[in-house]
Amino acid sequence: MSESFSSLVDTFKNVGVSRAYGPAVMVAGEEIIPVAVVSFGFGGGSAPEDGQPGAGGSGGGGGGFVLPLGVYAKGPSGRMMFRPNAVVALVALAPLVCAVGVSIRGILRAVHSRG
Repeated sequence: MSESFSSLVDTFKNVGVSRAYGPAVMVAGEEIIPVAVVSFGFGGGSAPEDGQPGAGGSGGGGGGFVLPLGVYAKGPSGRMMFRPNAVVALVALAPLVCAVGVSIRGILRAVHSRG
């Protein structure tokens, strides 16, 4: 088990989060280059050294995800520009909007309690 896990670790030395650029594709007559965040990882375990039953276990697993950030495409001036994925941008901004809303509510309550 440890030998196979070791070879798996050697294979995926650069595990983590990175950007991925896809090959250029034509969509509606426009050339675009997709951009995504890619993350994956693996883990494993082994049996205890003393061999006591019920004292531990072994196993392994892994997982990953790809989050499409947007595309690079030619803008009106002919220069390449980044166009973000609107859904990802909205999801990323949701915590910020919530924090601003809570802050404004707190300010309004403080002003109201003084008056």
